[in-house]
Amino acid sequence: MPKIRSDLEALVRIPSISHPGHDPSQLRRSADATAKILADAGCETRLLEIEGAPPAVLGRIPAPPGAPTVVLYAHHDVQPTGGRDLWHSEPFEPVEKNGRLYGRGTSDDKSGVVIHAGAIRAHGGRPPVGVTVFVEGEEEWGSPNLGKFLAKYGDHLKADAVVLADSGNWRTGQPGITISLRGIVACDIEVRTLDHAVHSGEFGGPVPDALTVLAKTLATLHDDRGNVAVKGIATGTADPLDLTEEELRKQVGMRPGVKLIGDGGITDRMWMRPSISILGIDAPKLTESTNQLVPAAKARVSMRIPPGQDHEAAMKALADHLRSHVPWGAEVKIEPRGHGQPYRVKTGGKAYDALRAALSDAFDRPAVEMGQGGTIPFVFDFARAFPNAALLLTGAGDPFSNAHSEDESVDLGDLERSTLAEALFFQHLAA
Repeated sequence: MPKIRSDLEALVRIPSISHPGHDPSQLRRSADATAKILADAGCETRLLEIEGAPPAVLGRIPAPPGAPTVVLYAHHDVQPTGGRDLWHSEPFEPVEKNGRLYGRGTSDDKSGVVIHAGAIRAHGGRPPVGVTVFVEGEEEWGSPNLGKFLAKYGDHLKADAVVLADSGNWRTGQPGITISLRGIVACDIEVRTLDHAVHSGEFGGPVPDALTVLAKTLATLHDDRGNVAVKGIATGTADPLDLTEEELRKQVGMRPGVKLIGDGGITDRMWMRPSISILGIDAPKLTESTNQLVPAAKARVSMRIPPGQDHEAAMKALADHLRSHVPWGAEVKIEPRGHGQPYRVKTGGKAYDALRAALSDAFDRPAVEMGQGGTIPFVFDFARAFPNAALLLTGAGDPFSNAHSEDESVDLGDLERSTLAEALFFQHLAA
């Protein structure tokens, strides 16, 4: 564990943000550091290059005679930090507090890199199965080049099972296996009412401003109860498990007077029904605003879609809804901003039995089969590229890890148990 922790801290100190506008050289630094960690664990390593994409890392240990081969996936890129003033410590300087290690990437997903390396080292660099580690560098930007990587290097990634260490546990200390993922479609909407800004006192009243038009349009995306109002999007049901509203409110830090939105069970709404979020708005800042009618305004709209929903149909439905609800004849432009397919994992077979047994051994309690409301685009790509391999989604995160938010962290006990579980998974699968 000291080595696993020091490796994780070294990776967290590299600001490997894959979003455009950030220093791409940091992604090469994190790829090099990842390759060194895997080499130290016993892998033959190399960087995989695709033009226009950050480097990925490949590590390999051949299978013993007659043994299966496992692909271990993680990603070495991270999300932007957001406002520094929202963090209680430096985002790229790991800090331990109350048994958790804080810093950007501690959970999502540099913990996945060190779990894989630690599981290999637990077997002295000679695991009882063949191991191929694949660590990409642009998952947080939607894995736009993953298909190209799989097309070019897919022969190196053939396996009997794929462990995707980019999910998490049901609770701290209670392991989880993710069996479903929502997909995502996103677009930018821009509305315009004027050629240029004009005096709000002189012309306000008969002349609409673009911000008001945009606000009224975005408000139509939900009904009064908070359900998504876009027509034709699939819905389903999920196992309620034992999640209560009180626990959910604590997990997300919901303010006391705020109510949950939408109809149906909590896990239905998080995993098997659509949701819409407004991710950002381009408009004058308060400090730059004046008494004028704003001529144009723009927003980014993101919709999560459940398994069973085609992403192209969902994008069309979202765009059609926005266009048809722009009031007062304002001009509108809609630009798609990407997508990710939803996916439901097949949970039968020896690999799943081996993972269940390993998690139960490591955590001393059975694993919970759970959904995820988020989207992991590479799962669909892996499923399409390797249709006969079992896909196993797990990881060291938990509901308090704050992935994609400030004060991201990983529970160090769960990091150890997750590493142990993967090492035991090798043994169970080999047997």
